[in-house]
Amino acid sequence: MLMKHDKQTITEDGRLMLDKAQTDQIETVWERYQSQLPQCGYCDMGLSCRNCVMGPCRVDPFGEGPQKGVCGADGDIIVARNLGRMIAAGAASHSDHGRDLVEVLAEVGAGKGSGYQIRDEAKLRAVAAEYGIETEGKEAAAVAGELADAMQEDYGTRKKSLALVQRAPEKRREIWKKLGIMPRGIDRETSEMMHRTHMGVDNDWKSLLLHGLRNALSDGWGGSMIATDVSDILFGTPTPRPTGFNVGVLKKDRVNIVVHGHNPVVSEMVLHACEDPEVIKLAEARGAAGINLVGVCCTGNELLMRHGIKMAGNHLTTELVLSTGAVDMMLVDYQCIMPSLGNIGACYHTKMISTSDKARFPGMQHREFHPDNAARLAEELVKEAIENFPHRGNVFIPVESVDGMGGFSVESIVGALGGSLDPLIDAIKAGKIRGAVGIVGCNNPKIKQDYGHVTLARRLIENDILVVDTGCAAVATAKAGLKTAEAAQYAGPGLREVCTALGVPPVLHMGSCVDNVRILLVAAALANALNTDISDLPLAGAAPEWYSEKAVSIGAYFVASGVYTVLGPMPPITGSMNVVKLLTEGLEEAVGATFAVEPDPEKAAVLIRRRIENRRKKLGLPALAV
Repeated sequence: MLMKHDKQTITEDGRLMLDKAQTDQIETVWERYQSQLPQCGYCDMGLSCRNCVMGPCRVDPFGEGPQKGVCGADGDIIVARNLGRMIAAGAASHSDHGRDLVEVLAEVGAGKGSGYQIRDEAKLRAVAAEYGIETEGKEAAAVAGELADAMQEDYGTRKKSLALVQRAPEKRREIWKKLGIMPRGIDRETSEMMHRTHMGVDNDWKSLLLHGLRNALSDGWGGSMIATDVSDILFGTPTPRPTGFNVGVLKKDRVNIVVHGHNPVVSEMVLHACEDPEVIKLAEARGAAGINLVGVCCTGNELLMRHGIKMAGNHLTTELVLSTGAVDMMLVDYQCIMPSLGNIGACYHTKMISTSDKARFPGMQHREFHPDNAARLAEELVKEAIENFPHRGNVFIPVESVDGMGGFSVESIVGALGGSLDPLIDAIKAGKIRGAVGIVGCNNPKIKQDYGHVTLARRLIENDILVVDTGCAAVATAKAGLKTAEAAQYAGPGLREVCTALGVPPVLHMGSCVDNVRILLVAAALANALNTDISDLPLAGAAPEWYSEKAVSIGAYFVASGVYTVLGPMPPITGSMNVVKLLTEGLEEAVGATFAVEPDPEKAAVLIRRRIENRRKKLGLPALAV
């Protein structure tokens, strides 16, 4: 029987919690979206400009009003400027996340990172070697300090390229050099984009877009890749482990603490505090059966990958999780955190805590985490959550959690294959696996929650296409039951055979949204093993429900790396058909891949299958029916 919120979400817990929120008179993201309709058409097409105070300006797409802004910029220039600034903001967000982690690594190297330590020394030494650092005979802390210095240099380097671009296939690097988009300093490319889009600087829409690709590459092969590597070094490289998903992971008889955001610097310390035997005894003394730490969004994914911590939901679930009345404390760091959460927490008994020096929120207590106070502050906050447990009102947890598996780093995938990618390559050559697709990105209230992610994943795996996913997409497919070994029954015969032999799901959880770079590294390793380029492989990317500027940067660095990428929502570019044509057609000749836009995941699956078969044919592999 369809429920009254079936248009908002495909998930059972989401519909039930929306009923609860409505009963409690809690305004959610869906109500706020409806109140904004109709949204600005000029903005939707990318034709509004507020980069200076001669404006704000807009260009009339129908030719009846102004055709140029006050400065003389036409639609092509304005659209390209706006897209460039979206890429710059997205690249800055993920790369600044990486910088925060490098600063913690530097503190550990100096012996000052109280509570933090090197948990994967082998990866520390391997990454240091890529930076040209001599590691023989050195203590891990000394290597960490030198590596942190080298990585910080990549943020504002005077070199001609970033250190980690050497991981990309040589053919790919040659394309970047030829186009003049080899990424240099991470901060440099973002700063240059902001400079180029200032009035009176770059007014060639093509060169603006090319620099957008360069800016995005500085994120994908720079800031985000550094973030993932340093997270593995400090907190451990993920390995497969069982976990659970949806609001059913909350427990009525336990102190429920939710971590939300993206940076594991805070959540790792909170986890350690929750595991302290003395703290657990305090929880029991206050009438709880224990402490239950769960995640939402990508901070949760970081803990899931390394510790099996369960996930209560993805982006659009964050308000609904609070509406259970079961959350004793929510701690947030940054990115994708709705400013509404503090006010919603106040409607229940939930203590709302912000923790980052970069991010404050209305209705939240601000308690900043730094390496020198993180362990102590985490323990204080967990104890405060315990003291809040007796203050609960009614609790509503309407579903049981869904089982799943996470923790598929590049290293664990290679390990599962016996130490090399050869078995995967052999399966692709034989047609047991047609190809692979990375499904990434957020939720968006314009799209029924999780519908795009789940539908696309189902259509791909039933056609023998391996799916790897991250971020909100990874949580969506897990809630739908696609992340257990038993889910191989939903795959085509070839993929089912491979998954059954390895004991893995047909949809592999590869981490948080910053961990999209793990997908790039698998693609690069496959290309190197086949002595070809990433753009020649039967691979694709998709972001069926994206909303954020980070997603624009991610999509741009995927395409610039040679991965055909299908978007669900249309970016704000339709005010310039020149820009649309370049991104959906012209980039094929330049970088070997393009964007496509297809809101219907059924049709998107067909586009991807056609692309994969095209690439199989180019490699001389057996053709399979589309």
